[in-house]
Amino acid sequence: MAATNNPLAQVAGSSSAPEASRLTLTVAGLKVDVYGLSELPAAASKVSCLWLHNPRLRRKEDMADIADQILSAYHAQGSSTRGLIAVAFDQRNHGTRLVDEVANDAWREGNRTHAQDMFGTITGAVVDTIHLLDAIEGYLFDAGHGHGGKPDGGTRHIDHNLVLGVSLGGHSAWQLLFAEPRVTAGVMVIGCPDYMTLMSDRARLSRLETFSSQDNGASFLGSKDFPNALINACKKYDPKGILFGTKDIINPIPPEDQERIRPLLDSRVARKRFQVLSGGVDKLVPYKASAPFLTLLKHAAATWYKDGGIYVEDNIYQSAGHMFSDDMRSDAVRFVLDSVALQDGGKELTPSKI
Repeated sequence: MAATNNPLAQVAGSSSAPEASRLTLTVAGLKVDVYGLSELPAAASKVSCLWLHNPRLRRKEDMADIADQILSAYHAQGSSTRGLIAVAFDQRNHGTRLVDEVANDAWREGNRTHAQDMFGTITGAVVDTIHLLDAIEGYLFDAGHGHGGKPDGGTRHIDHNLVLGVSLGGHSAWQLLFAEPRVTAGVMVIGCPDYMTLMSDRARLSRLETFSSQDNGASFLGSKDFPNALINACKKYDPKGILFGTKDIINPIPPEDQERIRPLLDSRVARKRFQVLSGGVDKLVPYKASAPFLTLLKHAAATWYKDGGIYVEDNIYQSAGHMFSDDMRSDAVRFVLDSVALQDGGKELTPSKI
């Protein structure tokens, strides 16, 4: 397998936060790392759960550093009524689930089905998270007698779910927010909500024969490198595909498009919180691939869909490449803590960076 950039390498082990407790369990057939279970306040009956999605070619263990940083900051606040845990599992064909190294490679590394393979991993992470959402509470709390049960035998319940994903995990975090009503806030780190645009640009950079500069890549979609079955999957699962299919987003969108997509926004993202962290010089997942969709979402949140109650924070770190930088991490911690505080009617702890 060819080497690739590790977006966590720049910060691996750099956090001074103390390590949170970690318990590894087999939950409904998947190995899962649960952080912060031992630190749950004795009186806490309500628990927020942060789902962590790892980058391509990384493992669930690589998410330990950001889990420690977020949980340490939360514990420093001293909440006694709500607990926070973080849960990581290996993306499909990664870590303990690796079955084919080539399937994780890109076009440049000889993997002809790169687009299909990566999309399958992304949608698989969404399905796996939903599967675990249904099951994990029974493993952790078990009517007061699980690994994280209350000392007095009382019940605990996960009533709030968030997601944080990096790179590949950022793509799956986007899809999860559009797929699962129980996940109401997400941090998308160097991820993209528009898979067709992202991969068309990657095909151009990879100089695939199926990408033609004469039609600006229009014929790439539906080619052998991005077949029609994958287009249909994008229309079903990917945020931009769900709202617009293969059509380009022309901002500002006309009133007829506003009317058409309003029911989709109502059913999928109303009242949800989005934080997008992008590298200004990221060449692997360039901001330009996400820009039309983010412009749409931010404009909708501020104008014609203001009643939908969505919050969109779009941060670009101008000197950052394909990485989860220290500044990104600090903003992610703040956003997660704010989202948890708002769950119980609290206020944001620090000003948002827009």
